[in-house]
Amino acid sequence: MSKLSYEDKVNLYKDRKKGMSYSSLCSKYNVNHAVVEYLISLINKHGYKILKSKNNKKYSKEEKERIIKRVLYNHESLISVAIDEGLLSKGMLSTWISKYKENGYNIVERKRGRSAMPKVTKKKKQIKKKSND
Repeated sequence: MSKLSYEDKVNLYKDRKKGMSYSSLCSKYNVNHAVVEYLISLINKHGYKILKSKNNKKYSKEEKERIIKRVLYNHESLISVAIDEGLLSKGMLSTWISKYKENGYNIVERKRGRSAMPKVTKKKKQIKKKSND
């Protein structure tokens, strides 16, 4: 499956509104049926503005937990919750739920970036070598 640009998503939506079939859309944009269906529903609910976000939205622990509980405890469907909340992928919510269960029904914030390793400069290495001799 290829990643769709903003223009592709808008064109896909417009093609569907013109009456193009799901199978034709899947072939034209090289995506599967579920992606097309999800994208159409997402734009129907939130409009094109949902596609404009340049940076990935960061969700707080509280937001994630509230969204997860809609599926697990309120028994709402995963897809309907993902669309209602404006998640750009239903897979995002699936991942949150599986991590939530793995971590004993707790939200664990994912560490971002590299771990901080102390830098060892050449001078420090030379001093250590001399002191060991």
